[in-house]
Amino acid sequence: MAAPAGVTAHGWGWRYAGRRLPAVSEVTFTIEPGERVLLLGASGAGKSTLLAGLAGVLGDADEGERTGSLLVDGAVPESRRGAIGLVLQDPDAGVVLSKVGDDVAFGCENLGVPAEQIPGRVAGALDAVGLDVPLDRPTKALSGGQKQRLALAGVLAMQPGLLLLDEPTANLDPDGVREVRESVGRVLEDTGATLIVVEHRTEIWADLLTRVIVLAADGGLLADGTPGEVFGRYGDVLADAGVWVPGRGLPLPVLASVDGGAADAVLETDRLTISRDGRTAVQSGLDLSVPRGAATVITGSNGAGKSTLALTLAGLLPELDGTVTAASDLTGRSGRRPARWTSRELLTRIGTVFQEPEHQFLARTLRDELAVGPRALKKSDAEVDAIVDDLLERLQLAPLGLANPFTLSGGQKRRLSVATVLASAPQVIVLDEPTFGQDRRGWVGIMELLQEEIASGRTVVAVSHDAAVVRHLGGSRIELAAATEDLRGAGR
Repeated sequence: MAAPAGVTAHGWGWRYAGRRLPAVSEVTFTIEPGERVLLLGASGAGKSTLLAGLAGVLGDADEGERTGSLLVDGAVPESRRGAIGLVLQDPDAGVVLSKVGDDVAFGCENLGVPAEQIPGRVAGALDAVGLDVPLDRPTKALSGGQKQRLALAGVLAMQPGLLLLDEPTANLDPDGVREVRESVGRVLEDTGATLIVVEHRTEIWADLLTRVIVLAADGGLLADGTPGEVFGRYGDVLADAGVWVPGRGLPLPVLASVDGGAADAVLETDRLTISRDGRTAVQSGLDLSVPRGAATVITGSNGAGKSTLALTLAGLLPELDGTVTAASDLTGRSGRRPARWTSRELLTRIGTVFQEPEHQFLARTLRDELAVGPRALKKSDAEVDAIVDDLLERLQLAPLGLANPFTLSGGQKRRLSVATVLASAPQVIVLDEPTFGQDRRGWVGIMELLQEEIASGRTVVAVSHDAAVVRHLGGSRIELAAATEDLRGAGR
């Protein structure tokens, strides 16, 4: 077990290759061994970049340019990797091997942990994060939330002296959030490890943490102190900067609820059975109605099939059994079943925001990415530019218009993915975790856009674990029951 690590940063910064401005700059602080630090800042302030620097995974001069110094126990992080554990923001990025047990054991094996100790570490780590699946379960069959737990389990099994967590609960249902928070607390009590966690759900971690460091968007630190000092003294400044401050309300109306069964339906299902792989049923016998001009929020535990249902409603996955049918005024030449529509028919009828933003990026710059849909609809250059300019400005992405989408922060990628769908103005918008990774300003910006789309008569279908999304979008709700153990492997 590695001893608790200390961290020092002096004027540290990093600029990614091909970017004019640094992702983070002029950061100076000292973290003593055993401290528990919440790292905050607006989306794009450099939180994930700082964690990657501490983990020693930013790369060499070909990848970017660093300034100042960043040390773990007095050494560069690249020389201390065995003592540092990092859980990435993207759950897919943390999956290495094809089976759950092998994936959790991977880090231990690379550290040379005695073979007889590894099974116990694997079992203990999986139990700590509440991932109750067979060790031979294929990792590709896990939901996004389950992959998040898997990544955390792999790091906990290594027993690092410095634990770095980048949005560890972002894809988890409420029970999963509590389990992960409690498991991290138990690990810290047992090991005394130093913790640095990036998390927008500040209230979840407040009682576990001893210190809050806030990165300023233009470099340096915006605040540094105990949670009480930082949130009490700088609450207004932090909220204005986009930081989630515990107990602060949101400047948004709460939309009214809608009776999905009684309202005019834009999509309906009849004894629907859904499947991710075209063979294994995740949910069956679903008779659902999506009301027109309102939001329908799909909720449920990790692995229940929320993403699979959303993709099936969007026409991107075929029904395993039963049917999804669209209202007659939405019907394309291919009939009333969205799964049979062409991509062009889907473009103006049903637009989809995937759980992983990178899966829908096609162009080299944000401007070109946002122009893909309008150009496919044969809009004039002036119309395309107007649409692109408006969305970039409203989602705080205007300064990054010429940047590569894959160089954005996680929160910025999510805003871009939402904007790419809105650019085509489809009648139905299906979004999987639309507020994932958002600071307060980004969250409000996305929700304002969705509320405006609803007010204009469009229909929104959103998968979300975020209770505030459910509350502020109103509309109707589809609650999926947990899949049985036989089906759990296919659920997303």
